[in-house]
Amino acid sequence: MSSTTGTEAVAAEEPHPEIVGLLQQMGAAPLPPFWSLSPEGARQFTEGLFPTADDPEPVAEVMDLEVTEEGIPVRVYVPEGQGPYPTLVYLHGGGWVIGDLDTYDATCRALANAADRMVVSVDYRLAPEHPFPVPLEDCYAAAEWVFDAAETMQVDTDNVAIGGDSAGGNLATAVALMARDRDGPEFARQVLVYPVTDYDFDTPSYEENADGYLLTRADMEWFWDHYLRDEVDGSHPYASPLRARDLSGLPPATVVTCGFDPLRDEGATYADRLADAGVDVNHVHYADAIHGIVQMLVEPMALTRARDLIDDVSDDLGTPI
Repeated sequence: MSSTTGTEAVAAEEPHPEIVGLLQQMGAAPLPPFWSLSPEGARQFTEGLFPTADDPEPVAEVMDLEVTEEGIPVRVYVPEGQGPYPTLVYLHGGGWVIGDLDTYDATCRALANAADRMVVSVDYRLAPEHPFPVPLEDCYAAAEWVFDAAETMQVDTDNVAIGGDSAGGNLATAVALMARDRDGPEFARQVLVYPVTDYDFDTPSYEENADGYLLTRADMEWFWDHYLRDEVDGSHPYASPLRARDLSGLPPATVVTCGFDPLRDEGATYADRLADAGVDVNHVHYADAIHGIVQMLVEPMALTRARDLIDDVSDDLGTPI
């Protein structure tokens, strides 16, 4: 694992060779940009974008449940061994508009095995049908359920992490902030994989990676437009955690950034802000990677960097508290 500061979070000269090949393959049959689709069209498109494994990576047990008064669907991945289990509450990416339990099945299976912990994947309600703060409140309620159901679910409440990627990383940062502010669940770690941290498109990484690397600037503007009720919401620290005045008292953090990602700089800056506030931070930067790699685990889209990410995050999750 490599740790770095935000000022070192830059792009390599070119992406990893496997990623170059993937981008060339995608370019041969141009994909419609998310911003050109309706939310429902984007969801249907995403279902076919990431391949599904014919033989999914096995885990000891998988349970589909509905939790909380709102009936939020969750999928629980139980590792081998006996409980109580260290646990990761995982919030999927997708710009708050797309993504579900199935599109993140391979990711959660890999995390459960590599980290040797139970993973609770949360199928929060999506925007624009359910704009900010509804998806966030769903995630917070699901995290509370993990603690409330600890005895039944065999959860080790001293070792529960909150995590997610992209918009899910944004939600995980906000859940951690809400838990601190509300004297809520105490998380052992927050895992933020290329998180969205600010409603702002004026960074060098947005300029450098505006097009050509799967996630574009126009896509992110489209996602934000669907998530927020109005621009005022974008200033709220639970929508833009980078704008929180105080980041002290938050759980230790693993922050992952990628060189060829519009979100690179805001993730790196958030890692720096956490460290400045006295939070223990491990910032893992892949200079040759693109946004979205945590999902790229199944052939023909299986990437070395995806497994590196799973392993690095899992190493942090196994670090003694």
